[in-house]
Amino acid sequence: MSIPEGYVRYVTPDFEYFDPVKLAKETEKIVCRDDQRKYTGFNLWRYYGGTIDGYTCGCCLRCVFCWADWSRDFPERAGHFYTPERAFERIISLAKKYGVNRVRITGAEPTIGKKHLLRLLELFENSDISVFILETNGVLFGVDKRYVKQISKFEKHHVRISLKAGFPEEFAKKTGALPESFEIPFQAIRNLLDCNVDFHVAAVTDPRIMSFKERANLIRKLKEIDPNLIKTLEEEVLEPHQTALVRLKYAGFRRWHYLLPFRMIDFVRSLPSEGFRQRLKRILYRTTLPK
Repeated sequence: MSIPEGYVRYVTPDFEYFDPVKLAKETEKIVCRDDQRKYTGFNLWRYYGGTIDGYTCGCCLRCVFCWADWSRDFPERAGHFYTPERAFERIISLAKKYGVNRVRITGAEPTIGKKHLLRLLELFENSDISVFILETNGVLFGVDKRYVKQISKFEKHHVRISLKAGFPEEFAKKTGALPESFEIPFQAIRNLLDCNVDFHVAAVTDPRIMSFKERANLIRKLKEIDPNLIKTLEEEVLEPHQTALVRLKYAGFRRWHYLLPFRMIDFVRSLPSEGFRQRLKRILYRTTLPK
């Protein structure tokens, strides 16, 4: 398998920002063969009320807090190629085994490999599965509205689009992508709305990695698109996965603060005093600044 020269792996302090659309095309050549797509596995997950998850290889962002395994960074070394039919059969067999009727495609970036994904959606459309959850960073949906229109013809899907930052410079620092590509996921949200796709927005607003000012700007941008987006906004709290810890270290972020139990954030949010909550969050945030 031929790997493009200079293929981006992970963020480091002297990192040169990349074009995520170009990286998506390079990654597709590694993880896709015609309608086949690489997966690292299929498992039962209790989130969303119980789903069977398909974990994909390869992504077009390099988020420093990403939980995905190293198949994100080295997709040529991991996973196996599956046709849409084979992936469908694997997921259906596990759904029957565990008695669940929801599926989720997640892992790295599932929208890489359009031919595979559209065929997979078609197969599930004619099955007993009730919901097909598609997780995405929004890059390809932001630059290709036709892709979103093709997704919109299916009825069982639900898209979860994850935002990584609230300012262009923070987007670049956290994902490795060019600052100007910050707007692409927001355009994806507009495209999803225009095409009447069922979706909700998630955002990594954990105060250990995002300031209050940055969070406020992210929410402002969502309100400008559609105020109703805030009603269903899923605010993500990061968990100390080993891959995330290593990526934070490689990127030059202080590592020790990340060992703080993620449940601490839920505890802070539950405190009755707004002033006390804000003071605690500021303490937490000060530990997340890069070196």
